[in-house]
Amino acid sequence: MTSISIRAAQREDAATILHFIRELAIYEKAEHEVKATLETIQSSMFGAQSGVHGLIAEADGEAVGFAVYFYNYSTWLAKPGLYLEDLYVSPAQRGNGYGVALLKHLAGLAVEKQCGRFEWSCLDWNTPSRQFYEALGAEPLSEWIGYRMSGERLAAFAAS
Repeated sequence: MTSISIRAAQREDAATILHFIRELAIYEKAEHEVKATLETIQSSMFGAQSGVHGLIAEADGEAVGFAVYFYNYSTWLAKPGLYLEDLYVSPAQRGNGYGVALLKHLAGLAVEKQCGRFEWSCLDWNTPSRQFYEALGAEPLSEWIGYRMSGERLAAFAAS
């Protein structure tokens, strides 16, 4: 039987994380949007000022998935929150419990840090993932609309 383990990502995992980011981008039909490199992952996730954390899911010592998360803050609850940026399990390993194990580990971290919320986003067309999350008891936030400013628009707005 395969042994599932979840561990904190280390700087040495940057190439593995980049591999999973690219696989996720291909799945989301957005590979052309990936700007991450080995160097930018090493500095942004594992630099001295980083507020980003990662987890690696392993099957018998081999990486099969990852999660990237950070802490935010709820003013209404006056508590930190845990935000899951990415969760990914290689297609050949799906259905073996790795996604659930990653989410349970994150939920445990949220409880340990006394977070008021554990949140993430999912693309509206990603029915398999949405069904997976809802089967675990997660609720979609239909009343909230995400907004983003990036690239040239972000720079122009900041300069205005």
